[in-house]
Amino acid sequence: MPVSVRRTLALLGSAVLAGSLMIAAPAAVAGESKTYLVVYKSLAVPNDAAARIQGAGGTLVARYDAIGVAVARSGSSTFRSSMKADSRVAEAALTSKVVVRADDALNNSTGNAPNIPATDSDSLSGLQWDMVQIHTPEAHAITGGSPSVVVGDLDTGLDFTHPDLAPNYDAADSADCSSGAPTALLPGNDQAGHGTHTAGTIAAAANGIGIVGVAPNVKIAGIKSSNDDGFFFPEMVVCAFMWAGSHGIDVTNNSYFADPWLFNCKNDAEQRAIFSAEQRAIKYAISKGTAVVAAEGNFEDDLAHVTQDVISPDTGPGTVRDISNACAIVPVEVPGVVGVTANGNRGFKSFYSNYGVGVTQVIAPGGDSILQQTAAAPNGRVLSTWPSYLPCARPVVDPSGATYCYLQGTSMASPHVTGVAALIESAFPGISVGRVTARLTNTADPVACPDTAMYAPFPSTSNGAPQVCQGSTGYNSFNGHGQVNALSAVSP
Repeated sequence: MPVSVRRTLALLGSAVLAGSLMIAAPAAVAGESKTYLVVYKSLAVPNDAAARIQGAGGTLVARYDAIGVAVARSGSSTFRSSMKADSRVAEAALTSKVVVRADDALNNSTGNAPNIPATDSDSLSGLQWDMVQIHTPEAHAITGGSPSVVVGDLDTGLDFTHPDLAPNYDAADSADCSSGAPTALLPGNDQAGHGTHTAGTIAAAANGIGIVGVAPNVKIAGIKSSNDDGFFFPEMVVCAFMWAGSHGIDVTNNSYFADPWLFNCKNDAEQRAIFSAEQRAIKYAISKGTAVVAAEGNFEDDLAHVTQDVISPDTGPGTVRDISNACAIVPVEVPGVVGVTANGNRGFKSFYSNYGVGVTQVIAPGGDSILQQTAAAPNGRVLSTWPSYLPCARPVVDPSGATYCYLQGTSMASPHVTGVAALIESAFPGISVGRVTARLTNTADPVACPDTAMYAPFPSTSNGAPQVCQGSTGYNSFNGHGQVNALSAVSP
């Protein structure tokens, strides 16, 4: 997620693979309608689920049979208790609280298609310090990616009309999951710009216009996983991963944390149910061959030593609560997910980036406007694609008229790693998800812990603790196994 968005922060069918999803037509329910995840004890949704939900005063929105999760809406104050009376139900969890707008304070491929090199001489390539830093131009001499590899960008949407994204846009594998069930991704769907920005870092085309993405020859599918206010509610996240898994998406980028809880704690029944449903969906996608890459967040937190949460529910009003390592952020702390921290052009962890032993696999450029401004990165931030219909605090307009924007955040770091994963899948057709992760970490450039005195002005947002790097050069809490290296990753 970018520091700017989350400091606090094309035609498709209505059904996916048989047995995975069935969408029910919504019906009116008395009272203020709210969304629930109904998590069943078994990895199956009972045949009578729709009738049971209706009997409890709700409406079935979607059922994900492969993971035993249903999405329902109800205005009944007794809906949750009525559903929990069903012995087959583990929990019925309300997925949101009172919604307010997010703070904007800081602004399975077989590889059969051609796998050809790419150039890095587009009109704004000279501004891409981030690509030079992870050796993508050298990697592109080997491969720019294969168009048989599809990357799913789970984000706020995607401006698929952007001239740097349109050549690689995969309409058939794109979807809008903002309702909890997939629908067509329509023009103008990205009302935050965030998804368009992350998509450009992954797969902006090498077409002479603007920038060049890490994997400029692969296909990019936009999977809108938030509402237009920038909240990634659980039903949206579950929908997105089920879509990715059932549509053969090779890699997903996840530059967000799932709302409304920054940390989902197992000692709370509803939060435990939310984590369980999302974990099931992520595991389903991974089991179908989808590699999952995620940003760690922008709260200066040591995720391996959490003690307090001052943000949740981030839909407001927030509360201060004591937490432990029994509480986890989704998706980055779900097993099997590649966790990414952010660095700047000087090569050390960005002032805002979360970190943690066991959570961090690699580090990648996310920008740093305070500690790491350089001649190559004068404002410290990362440049990428931006919708022409949205304002940007630091815009750049290509001679063609295409719009780009500078942002910083772990949201900007994660898509670099996602793009390298796509290059790996292009260079080594049929490689397993586990081997993709292993290659990302084994080919990363080790980075030692920095002098943490420079982070003194930036203690943890959650508990005020100083930032401390733990570990050796080979692996540490700030950098994981090191900075991702595109060239090493695709070299024989």
